[in-house]
This record gives sequence, C-alpha cells and structure tokens, in this order.
Amino acid sequence: MAAFRTLDDADLAGKRVLVRVDLNVPMEGGRVTDDTRIQAILPTIRAITQKGGRAILISHFGRPKGRDESQSLAPLVPAVAERLGAKVGFVDDCIGTEAEKAVAELDEGGVLVLENTRFHAGEEKNTPEFVGALARLGDVYVNDSFSTAHRSHASTEGLAHKLPAFAGRSMQGEIDALTKALEAPERPVLAVVGGAKVSTKLELLGNLTAKVDVLVIGGGMANTFLAAQGINVGKSLCEHDLAPTALKILDTAKSVNCEIVLPVDVVVAKKFEANAPHRVVKVTEVAEDEMILDAGPATVALVAEKLNKVKTVVWNGPFGAFELTPFDAATVAVARAVADATQAGKLLSVAGGGDTVAALNHAGAAERFSYVSTAGGAFLEWLEGKALPGVEALRR
Repeated sequence: MAAFRTLDDADLAGKRVLVRVDLNVPMEGGRVTDDTRIQAILPTIRAITQKGGRAILISHFGRPKGRDESQSLAPLVPAVAERLGAKVGFVDDCIGTEAEKAVAELDEGGVLVLENTRFHAGEEKNTPEFVGALARLGDVYVNDSFSTAHRSHASTEGLAHKLPAFAGRSMQGEIDALTKALEAPERPVLAVVGGAKVSTKLELLGNLTAKVDVLVIGGGMANTFLAAQGINVGKSLCEHDLAPTALKILDTAKSVNCEIVLPVDVVVAKKFEANAPHRVVKVTEVAEDEMILDAGPATVALVAEKLNKVKTVVWNGPFGAFELTPFDAATVAVARAVADATQAGKLLSVAGGGDTVAALNHAGAAERFSYVSTAGGAFLEWLEGKALPGVEALRR
C-alpha cells in the first residue's frame, strides 16, 4: 500500500472527514436484507472517530433521475447506527446550507450521513460546481468504496483532487488483496473464469492469459470454446459467432505459456430446471437435444490436480447453473477445495463478482477464502487491467 496514503498517514483530530462509502445495499420493506457493505465500512468510521475526526458519510443509492424519496438514504441510517453502536445523524441533502449547518454542528467523533449524491446531476457528471459544493463540507477526503472506484464521479474521483485524499480500511484491504493476487503474485497463479458469455469477459480473458499460469474456463463460456474446437454442445448456451475469438484466445494463451483448462466431462439435461433428469458424459458425447449445465467429476478432479501445484488463485464466475441442484456440484466442490487449501496455508485466494460471491456463499466457502470482493464491476475492471479513476486519484 506504499503507493497510497491510508488512514495511518492522516491527522484527523478535529477535522471534517468526507467519507465516500457504498450504502447501495439491498432493501426490502424498508429494511436492509444484506448488510455486508455496511459491515465493511465500520472499521474506517471507527478509525476516524477514534482519532477525533467527524465522519461525514456520502453515498449513492439506486439510479434516481433527480430527487426521488424512494431512493433516499434515510431508511439506512438506523441500520448504520445499530451496526456501529453509536448515534448517527442524517441530513436530507448532500450539499448546500442545510448540509453545511449539520456538519458545523457535528461534535468531534460524531457521525453524519448525507442524502443520496445522485439526487444531483453534478454527481455523475463530475462537475466542478458540485465537487466544490461537496468539498466545502470537509477538510479531508477518504474513499472507502472500491465498488464504485471504476466510476469517475464527483464523490468517487473529483473530491480526491480538491482535498487531502486517503484510502479507507476497506479500500486499502481491497487494493492490497488484488495487488497480491495479480500485480505481484506468488507463482504459479491459477484463475477460474466462469459465467454465461464469452462476450462479457473478452477483456478479462485477454488480460488474464498474459498474467496467470493456468486459466480454468467454466460455465456457459466454456461451451463456446468447446464448440470452437468442433465439439457438439447440443442445445447448450453457446456463442457460436465468437468461435474465431475463442480460437484466438487459445492461440494467444499458448504463445505466452498460459495453460487453458476446459471441461473434459459435463453434466447434461434436456430441461433447465432443478433436479431435471441428467447424466454425466464426456464433452464429445453431448446429444443434440441436451444442454450442458455443469462440469463433471473428472473435470473437478483435473482442476483439483492443478490447484495442488499453484500458490495463488483468482476466481470470477461459477462452473455451472449453481442456482439449480444438482448442477451446483462442480462449483461447490472446487470452491471447497480452494477454501481448504487456503486454510491450510497452501495458497492465497481472491474472488469477486456478483455471481461469484453468491456461488461461494452457497458452497459455504466464502469465509475461508483469503479475500472475497463484493465490488462487482470495479473488481472485474481491475481484473481486466483497467485503471480505476477512484483508485488512481488516491495515489501519492
């Protein structure tokens, strides 16, 4: 983390600290249904308040077009206060006289949540006027929202150029984990890339072939690679028009000594539904009226064999239709194998992306990985080798 200033470098006593957090959490009936992102920001808030700073939390929620009370952050404030175990104030705007008054009245060590930044068009447009209005509320800026760091918005990037800027604890942990996994990893490195379509992960596959030693391809995208090599995949999800692209990726990987691992056996069914009649076949034995819904046991054994030889694992995407039993078997088996090896101190494991987090939680393996990112788009862009505006703005 030497490239970034962290809270350890900050003098926060008596300072107004604008903290970009991600409070865009799932809600149902006015209640938070998943508090993962709230839990993630607590160490940063506590670090600020313990240093005598005033923590002023800024976040977006949803995609409002102007002010929309259904997208207000107000219902989230009690949840933040409960998890923090402290009083948390709220003001129903994020700029202007009312916000400035609330900040001025905030005691040292106090916590205040400002209203949804996206109620103002200047947030997503990153206008100098909106950045300036936000900056007037703080002396210091802390970004603790890696999940929005791929966006060049006022609260994620603009403020870092107006105020002394620091990485929060969650941001620090995320950058540290991803750097260890991809920028300066202990080799050999194995990446698991799954999911439905090759088209959504072309840049990811291209970047990873240049950075990892073994690339395991699963999910629907594996079907495209199999079909590109002349293997019949029946009614399976497959992007046949991307066959030339798949072959080019295979050639590129070979030229840089990146081993590609594709399924050698698969679980097939005639219906896409839980507990549908199914069978395990070699990849060359899929019938015309069957669809591939998971990798088979021989593939799991092959991946496990590769895992025994590597030091770092990066994971994005499931092996099959893990939401449907029994087509979750490969994802669960490999996830648990990675978790076991991680706990045994044999490898560093970093995973991320929406479906990935859900799949690892389903397998009961997430907590035993070295690091699981909930960042989604930002995690994917980092894996693709893209510079993230919110991260770049924090560099020394």
